[in-house]
Amino acid sequence: MIQIDALSAFSDNYIWLLRDPASHRCAVVDPGDADPVQRWLDEHPEWSLTDILVTHHHHDHTGGVAALKARTGARVAGPAGETIPALDQPLEDGARLQVLGLDLRVLLVPGHTAGHIAFAHEAPAQPLLFCGDTLFAGGCGRLFEGTPEQMHASLKRLAALAQDTQVYCAHEYTLSNLRFARAVEPENAALAARFDAVSAQRERHEITLPSTLAMEKATNPFLRVGETSIKEKAEQWAGATLASEAAVFAAIRRWKDKF
Repeated sequence: MIQIDALSAFSDNYIWLLRDPASHRCAVVDPGDADPVQRWLDEHPEWSLTDILVTHHHHDHTGGVAALKARTGARVAGPAGETIPALDQPLEDGARLQVLGLDLRVLLVPGHTAGHIAFAHEAPAQPLLFCGDTLFAGGCGRLFEGTPEQMHASLKRLAALAQDTQVYCAHEYTLSNLRFARAVEPENAALAARFDAVSAQRERHEITLPSTLAMEKATNPFLRVGETSIKEKAEQWAGATLASEAAVFAAIRRWKDKF
């Protein structure tokens, strides 16, 4: 079983550290800063960094890649459609990647950036999703390069994975996302309970990740745009009739940007 830890970076980024205890090999996902990873390696000299996985080109996800590659010689794998430092293995949609014994499927999920990818491990024993800045706990990423239609389709694709999939996104945005979610869906009891639980976690300075897809589908408005109550709230905010789920998504994404 792969062990997964969070290395904090900047103000709210998480660099995911994957560890195989049997081989003492490890991998990292989206190392925007080399220092937290290098400190961990210095403190655990028996471990070898063999893989660096990148979901998209933003500097807070790639800034440490070159330094870590230079230090360890780790393989760098990332989206073929974006410029990634020190990239060894460009990944197209549907590619398979073997990392620490995990068989990862690459999913192209444009929206936040044009070539953003996610890594999915779909084995029932340990279903995992490393989704960068596409799907967040309680929310989704901003649209910097893609369209609302693209992001809506990307989120639907991720939501179709197994419901017990552990969701490892890249930022500690959960509490602020849930504040917005409550404005969109104030009568959602599961959301209210999650908000209370996450509020208590953050008061204790605890990490709120990973989430699960089941939890996201129950409480994340960006995965619930087919719900009549959310459509009505979005139309109320937009002051217009919204004819499709993608249009509802676009409206609540604009709402979130101004929230």
